[in-house]
Amino acid sequence: MSHERVYRIESSGAEPLAPVSFAEAGLRERQDLQEWVIAHPEILGEDIRIVAFEFDRWEDADGGRQRDRLDVLGLDQSGCLVLAELKRDAAPDTVEMQAIKYAAMASRFTEEKLVAWHAAMLGRLENRPVSEEEAREALTDHAGELDVEQLRRPRIVLVAGAFTRSTTAAVVWLTEMGLDITLQRVQAYRMGGDDVVITVSQLFPVPDVEEFTVSPMRMESTARRTSSTRSPSTVRRLVQAGTLPDGTVLTLVPTTEVNAETREAIADWISDDPRRGRATWWNDPTKPMEWELDGNRYWPSRIVQQALREATGITRSPRGPAWWVTESGMSLTELAGDVENGAFDWTQLHRLLCELPAGRWTTYGEVARLIGTAPQPLGGHFRTCTLCRNAYRVLDANGAVSSGFTWSDPQETRTQQEALEAEGISFDSGRAAPSQRLQPSELESVWEVAQAALGE
Repeated sequence: MSHERVYRIESSGAEPLAPVSFAEAGLRERQDLQEWVIAHPEILGEDIRIVAFEFDRWEDADGGRQRDRLDVLGLDQSGCLVLAELKRDAAPDTVEMQAIKYAAMASRFTEEKLVAWHAAMLGRLENRPVSEEEAREALTDHAGELDVEQLRRPRIVLVAGAFTRSTTAAVVWLTEMGLDITLQRVQAYRMGGDDVVITVSQLFPVPDVEEFTVSPMRMESTARRTSSTRSPSTVRRLVQAGTLPDGTVLTLVPTTEVNAETREAIADWISDDPRRGRATWWNDPTKPMEWELDGNRYWPSRIVQQALREATGITRSPRGPAWWVTESGMSLTELAGDVENGAFDWTQLHRLLCELPAGRWTTYGEVARLIGTAPQPLGGHFRTCTLCRNAYRVLDANGAVSSGFTWSDPQETRTQQEALEAEGISFDSGRAAPSQRLQPSELESVWEVAQAALGE
């Protein structure tokens, strides 16, 4: 970009414009460059909405105030945060390290905090009170549901008049290591008198021809970064794949993301009016859920948020798609995972668990082997599954109970060990008796019974 040339066309021909620094042009970093970015977020990239600017309300683990000021925070349409560090002229050697620090701090944003600060920004810009509900709707209309895992992987955009060789070398290497960093160069040109022209050019990655100029490692890391940080939201994956036909009826089933008391309160709230717990799916990437209660369209999490607020007074943002299940018991989250990772039917697991005999136990590893997954995703499924009957009969390889075990039944108050002891299983030093463990051949027999039941 050091060879960029800009010309003014006059009747006598093309006249080259002389580049000048922002300082020479009388332009300032915050009052000018920052305001342009807020007014024209396309300077940072395509389809970005500005969420906040001059953000300096960071706190450390002890509640201490950190005085760092993030210039601009945006959100792209995939739900990734985009943080921008602005320098009106040459960026210092350490600009990329400063941005990485901000990215680390921004990665801890929750939906609640993001919505609150966006409401504050809108109120500041529009000179009127803006509710958090209005701010949340603006964000979700732009990016869909705000996934906390997606928010944990911010993109970085550095905007400056010039970058040192050490900065560009560091950015190239960091990008090869999987970070998403873009360099945007701004340049001022004097047109004569007080008129100034500003150009914005993407210095790195080189647009359009990037795939022809990068190394295999760079291409591999780019694909890896794209899949991990820019994957579409649950709703968009389902809509794009056409996984659910229009008109599919979904049921609201609270997960163990909330405690048993909260789940019971929501169940009571729904029992007062069953329409509260039903919705119809439509393949609309903007608002796919038609709530039976009022006939209006929403995002999955919006209905869950309202249910939580009205049933319990709790204001938080749970992972809404995990709360909505089909007739077969598959949640929207699980269905979207099938789209990404290949079809996986948890129905086989649910049937197998139903057949596990009382007074016997098995392991995560053995169950995972039978149904064709791994112990980690199996444990993750247990934590949100409300259809996993007898899941308490599954222990770790040493016969110990899971520290994260939670009952899906809000009426159940026993510990996992107490429930197993009530069925006759003995424990010694926190471990179930090996003699009462289902041997692999016995578990396979249970599996055959479950498979036969599924085939009926």
